[in-house]
Amino acid sequence: MDFRFGEAEEAFRGELLDFLDQELPDDWDALAQTSPFSDGNFPFTKEMSSKLAGKGWLTLAWPEDYGGQGRSHMEQLIYREEMTYRNVPGTDLGVGAISWVGPTLMLAGTEEQRREHLPPMARAERYWCTLYSEPGSGSDLASLQTQAVRDGDDYVVNGSKIWTSAGHIADWGWLAARTDNDAPKHRGISLFLLDMKTPGVSVRPIYNMAGSHEFNEVFFDNVRVPKRNLVGEENRGWYTLAVALDFERSGVGYSASARRTLEALTEYARQTERNGRPLAEDPVVRVKLARRSLEAEISRGMSYRVAWMQSQGMVPNAEASMSKLFGTELTQRVADTGMEMLGLAGQLGVGSKWAPLEGHVQRLSLASVSSTIAAGASEIQRNIIATRGLGLPRA
Repeated sequence: MDFRFGEAEEAFRGELLDFLDQELPDDWDALAQTSPFSDGNFPFTKEMSSKLAGKGWLTLAWPEDYGGQGRSHMEQLIYREEMTYRNVPGTDLGVGAISWVGPTLMLAGTEEQRREHLPPMARAERYWCTLYSEPGSGSDLASLQTQAVRDGDDYVVNGSKIWTSAGHIADWGWLAARTDNDAPKHRGISLFLLDMKTPGVSVRPIYNMAGSHEFNEVFFDNVRVPKRNLVGEENRGWYTLAVALDFERSGVGYSASARRTLEALTEYARQTERNGRPLAEDPVVRVKLARRSLEAEISRGMSYRVAWMQSQGMVPNAEASMSKLFGTELTQRVADTGMEMLGLAGQLGVGSKWAPLEGHVQRLSLASVSSTIAAGASEIQRNIIATRGLGLPRA
């Protein structure tokens, strides 16, 4: 079996790498985990978005009618892998615009919605956020309580969301709200396109324990959303949301990020002596790095399989959950391995002149905690794999 890509696909990968070598600053640190949405970083994030849009790469596999190039799913996979490996900002126009909002609109949106929103995404003109989680509804997302009540040609929205990445810079939001309180919880939810500048929308920042501002709280006080912004059928939003989650969970970014970190740790082990010999000669370190590297390739293969299934018109539901589950838990294992290798010095963060690898392993260790929770906790992914993938009965 030949696992290599074809000549055309490898030529495209080379084109991507040449572009990144030219456009990224000479001192670009692909290990850095700083927020692309902070005041200091956001101008460069927007600049990169515009350059990627100019190449037609933001929406590479989208139909040409909506601003894409109609390229293959595998070329899109290569693009995402290389962008994540180099930690390039601005590839998703906030959070979700390219990865799941656009693709889901193509499946469930009206033609008017597609024409209004997809071309501006392709041109990098609008940034998006996803408004799902609530203070009492995280993994059990179907229990959400934000209300959307029909009033003439509008829905009036009241409630709040939490852990909204990029909410402070987003122009539009992808909103899940309850439209029927009497229906079973999965059957009373609707999806909306929300202009974040609508009166009554307010955003409050949340700083994570790594000191980065990506998350936000978002509050809705009698926010009027036009009926034309309803995505799909009223009260059937959960099923459209499930499709969007499959797009969200199927990315190749986990393995790309893991490989990048493991390469840095391997080089650190070669250059660092402990007890009079290079750390790379320690058999425990060698075995752990080998195991993590093998797991990174397994994660990579899982995401390749998801992309192939999508290219064949298949819906990778359980497979997407497998990729997400393995990839996020891999992220934590890589961070743990790095902290074990660095010892007490691993506790030193970015900004300390004594911090190994400039504190990036410490930052990854802190940030990786949330990776197995965001986009559906590991327990939820295991339930999906068991019931939808293996056909096991619910307890």
